[in-house]
Amino acid sequence: MSVMLLDAASMYFRAYFGVPESMTAPDGTPVNAIRGFLDMTARLVASRKPTDLVACLDLDWRPGFRVEAIPSYKQHRLAPGSKLSEETPETLAPQVPILLDVLAAIGITTAGEVGFEADDVIGTLAHRAKGQVEVVTGDRDLFQLARDEPPIRILYIARSVAKLEVLGPAEVAAKYGIPGTAYADYAALRGDPSDGLPGVPGVGDKTAAALITTYGSLERLLASLDATAETRTLSGVSPSVRAKLRAARGYLDVAPTVVQVRRDLPLPEPRSALPAAPADPEALVELCDRWGLDSSVGRLLQACRAVHDAAG
Repeated sequence: MSVMLLDAASMYFRAYFGVPESMTAPDGTPVNAIRGFLDMTARLVASRKPTDLVACLDLDWRPGFRVEAIPSYKQHRLAPGSKLSEETPETLAPQVPILLDVLAAIGITTAGEVGFEADDVIGTLAHRAKGQVEVVTGDRDLFQLARDEPPIRILYIARSVAKLEVLGPAEVAAKYGIPGTAYADYAALRGDPSDGLPGVPGVGDKTAAALITTYGSLERLLASLDATAETRTLSGVSPSVRAKLRAARGYLDVAPTVVQVRRDLPLPEPRSALPAAPADPEALVELCDRWGLDSSVGRLLQACRAVHDAAG
């Protein structure tokens, strides 16, 4: 069994900005995000050959429990005109429900949970899986899910599907100089401006990596910091870094709530088997005719059939 979990929003945003809006339906409506998403998925299915496939949805991209912990979480993305604005572009928003209809007609399961991000849906389904899991995303936050047994690999598509990176714990360790399963703790220390996470002021990538490598986890680092509160010393940590950690203790106490991907959502078990044939052929024909999706849908169906044929 090989489960592929798609970070759907990450993929359709990338498709939207990577495929020209000149790709339109017969009535002139842009369908670049839809066609790009379907083509990306077809390529992934053809190359990775999953037995199961789920598109995971962002039903709340700024959940209340994370904002309560750190009010700056993604706050800058609310600003009109911000380059990091989470507002869906005007010509992308109408494409999302069409894409979901197409996926349903093909028979590709979608999963989401009100009050949580797609990351949490992915984390929960990956944690439950019995066999190999591959997570498709352009989001580094999901690097924390990488593990060896049972295997979870991150298919990182920041540079495109054609140039995807396959990351397990060893690759994460080599990329950042940290224990391969400690990405969340590393990210909490160094911060992430794209998510509005301040990090510890004055602690950058190298210092964060050195601290996590020395102590193994943020929890053990903070325990050692507390244990040495009276002596003001901390093994292997300079006085200036020690002072920065103590000054940021309030942030470090709540950062894990924001940074760590949830693995315990009450999700129903999805019917995730890769479809061998369309679930609703009539609806799929209507959608393809109306939106001009024949070629992209055809490539995805062909990729799915090829996986089933190869499996016998």
